[in-house]
Amino acid sequence: MDLHGIHVPLVTPFAADGSVAADALERLAGELLSAGAAGLVALGTTGEPGSLDEHEKRTVVEVLAPVCRAHGAPLAVGVGAGDTRRTAEALAALDGVADAALVTVPAFVRPGPAGVLAHFRYLAERSPVPLIVYHIPYRTGQRLDADVLDEVLRLPGVAGMKYAGGAVDDTAVDLLGRGHRGVLAGDDVQLSAMMAIGAEGGILASAHLATGRYAELADAWHKGEAARARELGHRLAVLARAAFAEPNPAVVKGVLHAQGRIPTPDVRLPLLPATPAAVTTALTRLAAVTG
Repeated sequence: MDLHGIHVPLVTPFAADGSVAADALERLAGELLSAGAAGLVALGTTGEPGSLDEHEKRTVVEVLAPVCRAHGAPLAVGVGAGDTRRTAEALAALDGVADAALVTVPAFVRPGPAGVLAHFRYLAERSPVPLIVYHIPYRTGQRLDADVLDEVLRLPGVAGMKYAGGAVDDTAVDLLGRGHRGVLAGDDVQLSAMMAIGAEGGILASAHLATGRYAELADAWHKGEAARARELGHRLAVLARAAFAEPNPAVVKGVLHAQGRIPTPDVRLPLLPATPAAVTTALTRLAAVTG
């Protein structure tokens, strides 16, 4: 699987009665792919999977799969548990449904580098779809060095990595210096900087907004147009900060609702809806990028 460009980890829109707004999800997915997204991710953190029941999760995937097929774009589905066996069972259910799985480093249990490597080796040997490893230590509690991440990326069946280290740090520089394909930025503000040192693109919640501009930024780095990429990257970083001013995906949903693209701005507890001030600021930053 050739991972590149901008992939959008979709929000899960809710209707006024609290149910999953499947029609809005379908429309939003089509809009994003038509605007230049290279692929979509279902049930990532932005999709609030922890608040969805199994029926709702199936609904999300069943809505998105045909949209991606119609656009010739890959669909990745978020999968992950602290337990390797249950993660493997969830992966098995993606056979014939998804093109890849976004799988987090085991959270909370902190199995250590050797345990993380054994976890992904076990999953990669059994998964019916390629794995995109999601390294996000500020959520998982497990910070891994470049040597371990290098070993994970070399496993057969691992297509790439969403790297969300919280900074363009020594680990990112070391890992990307090894020439791996398929490493995608996971921290929205740092997309341009990560692409400058070798990332192929990003999986970015803020790419719901200004999708075409994000695709333009990725294209500029791929073509080596550094001056254009730097200028656009700085402007999109300002937008990304506004999109993450409150817990994700509240601000993104607030903006999408203000644009009339989803029926409500609602998130599910323990998340709270974005404040009007945060939504207004994000809309202002968005207009500065797209206007």
